[in-house]
Amino acid sequence: MAFLHVPSGWQLPERAVTSETVYFNRRRFLKGVVGASIGATTVSLVGCQKNSKAQSALQMTLDLPEIEPLSTNPAFAQVDRPVTDRLLAGQYNNFYEFGGNKSIWPQAQNLPTDPWAVEVTGLVRKPRTFDLDDLKREFPVEERIYRFRCVEAWSMVLPWVGIPMRALVAAVEPTANAKYVRFTSLYDPETMPGPGFHLGSLPWPYTEGLTLDEMNSEVAFLAIGIYGRELPKQHGAPVRAVLPWKYGFKGGKSIVKIEFLAEQPATYWNTLAPNEYGFIANVNPTKPHPRWSQATEKFISTGPDLSWDIVETLPFNGYGEYVAHLYP
Repeated sequence: MAFLHVPSGWQLPERAVTSETVYFNRRRFLKGVVGASIGATTVSLVGCQKNSKAQSALQMTLDLPEIEPLSTNPAFAQVDRPVTDRLLAGQYNNFYEFGGNKSIWPQAQNLPTDPWAVEVTGLVRKPRTFDLDDLKREFPVEERIYRFRCVEAWSMVLPWVGIPMRALVAAVEPTANAKYVRFTSLYDPETMPGPGFHLGSLPWPYTEGLTLDEMNSEVAFLAIGIYGRELPKQHGAPVRAVLPWKYGFKGGKSIVKIEFLAEQPATYWNTLAPNEYGFIANVNPTKPHPRWSQATEKFISTGPDLSWDIVETLPFNGYGEYVAHLYP
């Protein structure tokens, strides 16, 4: 019996995809040609790391051990935009525990990551505490190429390595009363000075939340690596949430606890500014942020300079076929 593959609406036809060596000189990604909505003009960003010494230091933070064995999930092997350059992705990050600027990667190297454990608790029948070896050994580790969309209207395409969140859910067996999930990030006041500007009373540690149905979606992902290697500290090592249909602030970094709850939990940005950062926070080009439009985004792609193209924002960041049914 012949198998007929019908491509998703956000995928390019195979003939439009070209291959490119991206990392290690051994792995190859399929990179989609940029769609017609991308502007032809590239605008330089502030904070480009041009100094060779700084570039060398940045490279060292990214050259971590490879994760093996590793296979790419064929359902998420490509998108309609090129994978963002690894050095660019490694030098342009939000990590408010270490500061409020985008060039946070040097400060983030103070993040203590060894040893590491993630406690999974709350309304579950089988509470567990997992170290990194447990996660790699007990769950299917795979690579997924996802769009990443920040609420600040910039975006990337990133090749995450990790485990499907639904596999973790199945392992701990939530009870019938579990409706929500809270993710708590590490907070160490001795090494994490905060953003450096006044935001009122900051609700540390950083927490984020999902509904249980969202965590069980096919695209919800728990990342332990990126670009085929272990997760660098500026990306939220060693474990972070990746939720490609939501704005990036929903993906908690450096997760130490996952709790299954009956009630919707308070979260960091929703507590600080509920009129700007909602609990659901799905990517929605028709719903502007109170201070800027969300109809387009600045897409950061190829190097060596940190630059962007203007791209139209997609509903649910292009993942509506997987998650739109969760929001009737």
